[in-house]
Amino acid sequence: MMFRQMQLHESGLIRQIDRSEQIGKIYKMNQGMLETAPAGHECPTWDERETQELIERFEYELKSGGVAFGAFDGEMLVGFGVLGHKFRGENQDQLQVDLMYVSRSHRRQGIGTKIIQELGREAKERGASYLYISSTETESAVQFYMASGGKITDHVDEELFRLEPEDIHMLKKL
Repeated sequence: MMFRQMQLHESGLIRQIDRSEQIGKIYKMNQGMLETAPAGHECPTWDERETQELIERFEYELKSGGVAFGAFDGEMLVGFGVLGHKFRGENQDQLQVDLMYVSRSHRRQGIGTKIIQELGREAKERGASYLYISSTETESAVQFYMASGGKITDHVDEELFRLEPEDIHMLKKL
């Protein structure tokens, strides 16, 4: 497995990621408390419209000063993460994990952990004290970010909340 910074022209490699997963539970926030709810469905990989939206988001962040790290199994992109360019939070000391995915066949092999470490290292070098995580509400995503040091935040970024109100918002201290 090779981990490296990705370049703008590599945005189309996102098509190689198999985002699909079996979702047994999801999380919801209820008056500041994390609660589980049964889901019990298969989430398919992205369709072309969704893929194009992710590619555009990837390109926007890199053009704006963000950075992406990828995990490659040979020539195949099997995981990636994007660190957003915009400082957030009351003290402007947070950078967002904008996108992060690992292909279904490569999960639970330490790839996501390595990517989040790279994003954290880069954020710290840029002067951030925290990673801001707006996680999908799936059990696997929330558990991953919590195992990586993410904690539910009391100070939700309003802009990100409006974009994805079902997400679970966390901070990871760097």
